[in-house]
Amino acid sequence: MLLGGNQGNVYEHFSRCQMYLTKQGGPIYARSRIYTTKAWGPVPQPDYLNMAIAIRTVLPPFYLLSVLLDLEKRFGRKRDVKYGPRTLDIDILFYGNEIIRRPGLHVPHPEIQNRRFALVPACEIAGNLKHPVFGKTLAMLLAECSDTLEVKLWKA
Repeated sequence: MLLGGNQGNVYEHFSRCQMYLTKQGGPIYARSRIYTTKAWGPVPQPDYLNMAIAIRTVLPPFYLLSVLLDLEKRFGRKRDVKYGPRTLDIDILFYGNEIIRRPGLHVPHPEIQNRRFALVPACEIAGNLKHPVFGKTLAMLLAECSDTLEVKLWKA
């Protein structure tokens, strides 16, 4: 999963979100450091913080998605502007090796190979993970990524 946000106390949001995820989704077994990037997309806004986490879950993918959407709402997420500012955004990047293409849920995330802000933290915790569609590791996808957005370690 990828956590992101640029509104409010994002560090606190990440910390509390991880506690909720552990209770509602399953134990976290890996987490990246926090990274900062300029906002991706056409809407002018503050820089984002992002981090990747990996959980062990028994929840089916759509049920997990509903838990994540509920968490975003709890933290004040509003979906009124596409690519707009967010208090908390949680994306399912992978669900094991499954490929899911259904309305409302695409796994693996259909844009991960194009977004350094997702690949850098994901590589930190799972660089050898093979993308089930492309057959390449995350590290390989990062090396090939054409996105030039700078991704830096966040200094609190």
